[in-house]
Amino acid sequence: MNDLIELEKKIVPEIVDILEKRYDILRSVYLCQPIGRRALATQLNIGERTIRTEVAVLKDQGLLNIESMGMYVTEDGKNVLDDLKDVIHSLKGLSDLEMSLEKVLGVKKVIIVQGNSDEDELVLKDMGRASAKYLRSVISYNSVIGITGGTTMAQVAEEMCQEKKYSDVLVLPARGGLGKNVEIQANSIAAKLAQKLGGNYRLLHVPDNIEEETIAALLKVPEVNEFVNTMKNIDVLVFGMGRADEMAKKRKSSEEKIEKLIEKGAVAEAFGHYFDRNGDTVWESMTVGLSLIDFKKVGNVIGVAGGERKAEAIISICSIREDMILVTDEGAAKKILDIVN
Repeated sequence: MNDLIELEKKIVPEIVDILEKRYDILRSVYLCQPIGRRALATQLNIGERTIRTEVAVLKDQGLLNIESMGMYVTEDGKNVLDDLKDVIHSLKGLSDLEMSLEKVLGVKKVIIVQGNSDEDELVLKDMGRASAKYLRSVISYNSVIGITGGTTMAQVAEEMCQEKKYSDVLVLPARGGLGKNVEIQANSIAAKLAQKLGGNYRLLHVPDNIEEETIAALLKVPEVNEFVNTMKNIDVLVFGMGRADEMAKKRKSSEEKIEKLIEKGAVAEAFGHYFDRNGDTVWESMTVGLSLIDFKKVGNVIGVAGGERKAEAIISICSIREDMILVTDEGAAKKILDIVN
């Protein structure tokens, strides 16, 4: 594959440029559909005349549909996007970047999408799509899937395709609720993911940022206790990775506590634990949900996070599980390599 690409670059270099351009147009339409030509031109920072010409070619090839509401990617277009993924990965150097990241982080597999989610919200959607695709590949009969909350996990559920149904699958929120936005609560995300998969779900009606005494009392409630025990059966986990300072603020921690966390070197938070860059716990808060001990026992673990600002958090969490799968973006990947080097 790489030899063929290099040969094409030497003989007809303009073909590579055209391929990348049309792939980017098709990808952006898919992520934003329905979208008009002017909005697409702004999104890609390409002239409207160029967009009009390239869109006409893609439409003639049956890859795009143009309707009154805007442009859509056809089924053939979606298939082309999937088929071209590995080629574009090689052209943009993402395949080499994935291998480099696997080596420095010591994890089982890294999946990188192009772009930086700190700068382009569409990249988050792309990460959700890549995560959902990999998640489908590891689901088996009677799988118990755990998923955490947050905007990234909400995108994973949103991008899950509905081609095959898994009536025997159970989806659980891996943590209690956090924040006021219902759409990005673990409960809502678990329910949506189960609906997309055609499976079942159970909800955990407990907030994640309450006092330890209250949590201790809640764990004595039979329904809550049973749910926590059911979490131990999770065999596939999809979770987001948070920065320590941002997660502490979401938990309504005092400024004094946040400063202490930073002083102790905390850069990441997951499952109620705050970690330094080496993955060592510097602070633990009691939460209702999957414990760190249970996290280390889950068979398939998929961590999803992107953007340069989360680079240190990704390094930290990846050091906890060498056999985990990391889905991230180009921005975070390059920043991680800068930090490690």
